[in-house]
Amino acid sequence: MTRAATAASRVACSLALALAPAAIVACGSARPGRTLVGGARSSLSRSRSSHVIVLVMENEEAASVIGSSAAPYANALARRYGLATRSFAITHPSLPNYLALTSGATHAIDSDCTGCHVAARNIVDQLTAAKVSWRAYMEDLPSACFRGSASAGYAKKHNPFLYYDDVASDADRCRAIVGFDQLEADLRRAQLPTFAWITPNLCDDGHDCGVRTADRFLARTVPLLLHELGPHGLLVLTWDEGSSRAGCCGGAASGGHIATIVAGPDVRPHSLQRQPVDHYGVLATIEHALGLPPLGGAADAANGTLDPLFRRPPRIR
Repeated sequence: MTRAATAASRVACSLALALAPAAIVACGSARPGRTLVGGARSSLSRSRSSHVIVLVMENEEAASVIGSSAAPYANALARRYGLATRSFAITHPSLPNYLALTSGATHAIDSDCTGCHVAARNIVDQLTAAKVSWRAYMEDLPSACFRGSASAGYAKKHNPFLYYDDVASDADRCRAIVGFDQLEADLRRAQLPTFAWITPNLCDDGHDCGVRTADRFLARTVPLLLHELGPHGLLVLTWDEGSSRAGCCGGAASGGHIATIVAGPDVRPHSLQRQPVDHYGVLATIEHALGLPPLGGAADAANGTLDPLFRRPPRIR
């Protein structure tokens, strides 16, 4: 879809949601999801272990989120915790950015292909080797390890894990790719894995339905995740790409200036990081926190890190 068509779709969807919030409103094929666990943090037990949670939103320049009246929750979160003010996506369109965040490379993929796949080392390989628990939660995924390209608001192009041969072809690994029913169950039982990846549906991530709808998703979901981070956990909230070609880091990144927010008990309150960081640097931060060696571009210090936002470099293992 062209950027103009995407923008037109967002306008139509936002208008429909505003005029008929109780109706069955299709934003493309997606509509906002339900509130997990009724939104009641008081009903949840706090986790005693620490977790790394990655939550990826869609297709916004930082200026469309930070300082925008359409995103009051995201801005409140950024003010309370930490904001990387010079954060950049790797490229366009979506899929190669998701691969960059999970393997440190785009593997020469330059489209949102659904039949393509790669034989490449990825963060699941690392987590499995280190015996670190993980799950990838995909909103509107109809069943664990669903192989289709789309279903309701789910889109494979926003699920990087099924593009890796050694994940998609391994039954045990593939079963860790689950829907939001499992996320709700894990939150209720205080049983999130050590590493949790969260992809909202095409409406809740802002792709089809815009910043305001995406912010409502964050407002009803992120407080539950923060409650379950544990004593030294961290939440990374980022956007896959912007709408420009802005970049950093020696030309490695040119996918737009995006917002990246980090929250957790060890984040310096009200902190701003002005050093540049791209998706490879975000991956480096995550891997360091989990005690894993950096993959691909994450090993290049020129791509930055989110460490300045913490009282000390995060390490939960």
